[in-house]
Amino acid sequence: MPSEATPAETPQAPYSARCYCGGTRLLFHAPPTTSSYCHCIDCRRWTGAPLAAFAAFCDNAIATPLPVDKATCVNPGVWRWNCTDCGSPLAARFDYLPGQTYIPLGILDQAQAAELAPRLHSHADSALP
Repeated sequence: MPSEATPAETPQAPYSARCYCGGTRLLFHAPPTTSSYCHCIDCRRWTGAPLAAFAAFCDNAIATPLPVDKATCVNPGVWRWNCTDCGSPLAARFDYLPGQTYIPLGILDQAQAAELAPRLHSHADSALP
């Protein structure tokens, strides 16, 4: 389990994220390559929202390793991580999008930054009315 570092103890990185309870923190060396809304039913169920929003980070930009043995795979080729304490969605990887990890925008500390505004709509044909 990642340590519960206080903000003063957390290493500085251009981008960071944390779960609802603050027990899991993620750090990133580089900005995301893109951000997008996702309308697919899988992401809606995982996030509990009518549509999800994610920032895509290159795998090599992630400073905090995701524990492979803690990933959940409900649908083949889709791997998701949640905080083991509070259950917050943390990250997702998709076999059809290699080399990228998708982080829910809502857990990014920099979520209000204009450059993170989603510009794409993935799986728009599955959007709720």
